[in-house]
Amino acid sequence: MKENSYKKVAVGGTFDKFHYGHRRLMDIAFEIGDYVVIGVTSNTFGGVKGKIEPCNVRMSNLRGLLEKKHQNYDIQKLNDPYGTTISDESIDAIVVSEETEPTAFKINKIRKERGMKPLDIVTIGMVLAADGIPISSTRIRKGEIDKRGTIIRVTK
Repeated sequence: MKENSYKKVAVGGTFDKFHYGHRRLMDIAFEIGDYVVIGVTSNTFGGVKGKIEPCNVRMSNLRGLLEKKHQNYDIQKLNDPYGTTISDESIDAIVVSEETEPTAFKINKIRKERGMKPLDIVTIGMVLAADGIPISSTRIRKGEIDKRGTIIRVTK
């Protein structure tokens, strides 16, 4: 058994244009968790971010990346910011970025209101592109950077 390991860890996101920041979230989740529940935003919920790949494509891409390395996970569609984290008492921890940490606090508030044990929150720093600005799917879609954070086009 790994040190500081959890039985079940949650992680969620849109996972469009899967990039190094997403990879870091996944790596940490699998490093600390025996089993990982991955929530992927639905077309409706994720669509607020702009033009993204369809949910089934993003889930399939994620499965393709993970199945080579892991078997201990479940990928679920997210129709809201919380998914099963507010109903599944077996989830011990959640891995979030600095950007999504406030959602983890809301999840714990809801869990407490429901008489559930709060999740341990593991917050990771944003992965920076070569220009020192965080890697994001939005920047990749705009053609500013690639999935590794290499600068493609300088923006002002």
